[in-house]
Parts: sequence; C-alpha cells; structure tokens
Amino acid sequence: MAFTQRSERSRAAILASARQLLTAKGYEGTTIRAVAAEAGIDPSMVMRYYGSKEGLFAAAVDIDLMLPADAANWPRERLGEGLARHFVSRWEGDLSDELITMLLRSASTNPAAAERLRTVFASQVLEFVGMVAPDAVPRRAGMIGSQVLGLALCRYVLELPPVVAMDGDTLARTLAPVLQHYLTGDLGAPVAG
Repeated sequence: MAFTQRSERSRAAILASARQLLTAKGYEGTTIRAVAAEAGIDPSMVMRYYGSKEGLFAAAVDIDLMLPADAANWPRERLGEGLARHFVSRWEGDLSDELITMLLRSASTNPAAAERLRTVFASQVLEFVGMVAPDAVPRRAGMIGSQVLGLALCRYVLELPPVVAMDGDTLARTLAPVLQHYLTGDLGAPVAG
C-alpha cells in the first residue's frame, strides 16, 4: 500500500503513541482505542494501517539491537568485551530506549511479545555471531541470547539488588568473559537427536 505524506504523519503519530502507551502500560494495558485517542486519530485508521493489535505491536517494537557491523575487525580475544559493552550501552547507555525493556517485560506473559523478542534475537544475534564466529552459530547465538536476556531480566525487570548495584562498566567487565567463551570457546559436542 502506497502512503501519502499525510498518512506517513498519521502512521508516525500512531507508532509514537503506541510506544508511549506500551512502555507505560505494557501490551495487555494498551488498546487500539487508547492508541488512537493518544494520537488524535480515529481507531479505524489504526486498524487500516496495522491490521490488528498484534500488527501494531510488531511495528511499534521493531527493535534494532544496533550490533556493531565492524565487529569482524575486532581482535578475537576482545569479542566478548566489545559485545558486553555494546549490550550494556544498548540497555542503559547512549544507545538505550525503553522499548527493549518493555518488550522483555511483556515477553514473559504475552506470546506475541515473546515471539517478537525471539525474532529480534534470532535474526540479529545470529547474523552477528555468524560474522565473528562462523562455527556452531545457532548454539553460540542461543547461549549469548540466554545470557544477555537473563542478565537484563535480573537487572531491569526483577531488579535483583546485587545485579542492579553494579555500575555499567563493572557489569560489562563481568559479562565479557562469559560472552567471550560463548563466541570463541568450546561449547562441547552437539547432542545427537
């Protein structure tokens, strides 16, 4: 569907309103009507552009992890450190936004959010790992995802005091050796199945 300049402004207003409401109220608390009211647009326009609440959600949380494209040029022994610093920056530094945390919060209770988070990590982390460590890519990416998402869950959602108490630099330095192992270490033989 081709969009006019006016419709692009409407779509942008809808997405901005959806992101604001999703961050404040989560997936369950955000409705098409509330998004439309916040954007000053008729609810039918939200449906026209996005088709459903799930379609709007997918568009609103189209998250780019902004994984470094030049990582293949990093020293192999510093890959974990670079990736750890990147993720800390993405969660809470100069690359941060509230959407990624909102998606993490929603993923534990909402299947659409869980699928979106899986898609983001599967596509982007797999590509990154394939670029820097081309053997056992799915396993390496899966372990990196489990570590990074687990840490984020503990720090930003559950707010475990010892994890929250670490400053960003300490957090990255603590995470780096684990990510380094997942990127370059021996992950053991795959289980035959």
